[in-house]
Amino acid sequence: MAALGRADAAHPATVGRIRLAASTREPGPDGASFHETILPHLDAAYTLARFLTRDADAADDIVQDAFLRAFRAFGGFRGGDARAWLLAIVRNCVRSWACERNRARATSRSLTDNQATDEADEAAEIWDPDQDNPETALLRASEAGLIRRLIEALPVAFREVLVMREFDDLSYRQIAEITDAPIGTVMSRLARARQMFGAAWRRQHTDGQP
Repeated sequence: MAALGRADAAHPATVGRIRLAASTREPGPDGASFHETILPHLDAAYTLARFLTRDADAADDIVQDAFLRAFRAFGGFRGGDARAWLLAIVRNCVRSWACERNRARATSRSLTDNQATDEADEAAEIWDPDQDNPETALLRASEAGLIRRLIEALPVAFREVLVMREFDDLSYRQIAEITDAPIGTVMSRLARARQMFGAAWRRQHTDGQP
């Protein structure tokens, strides 16, 4: 399997706002500050959001929302794996974002088309790749862009476990906690994700088709 690079970092303005908010939070029950406990996992949070949404701007918004939720809930954090705790919040924020975007698309279509919309089809459309933009075109000119594109083409259930394992270096147990799935399911999804990515990578280098 090709070596995977990290996703782009969160926008500096996003990082600045999060750091400012983190500095004002009272210590948690164990005496550790929000800044010390949660902020070190900012890059992991952005990487997960970026790959799940396939949208850099949306990822920035989601990371801010996730850190705000974590900030508010930090008083109830009882220690343990802070990164897994934060990424579970990020994952929930992505789901909320997807549902909201789905509703907005359905509303927009209803203004011009009175036909009933199949909700299952709408949910699937959430994860369809967006049309190319200048940023995407530049990424696709490099191997890093190709890797990102192949990962983003994976179904979300496989994509999220691959990103958490290969980019964020989470254990099977951590991923299981975040996704609320048995470890066996996580291992199966990860194996399948690697197979799908590997097959797509080989096709790309064999005939130029992803």
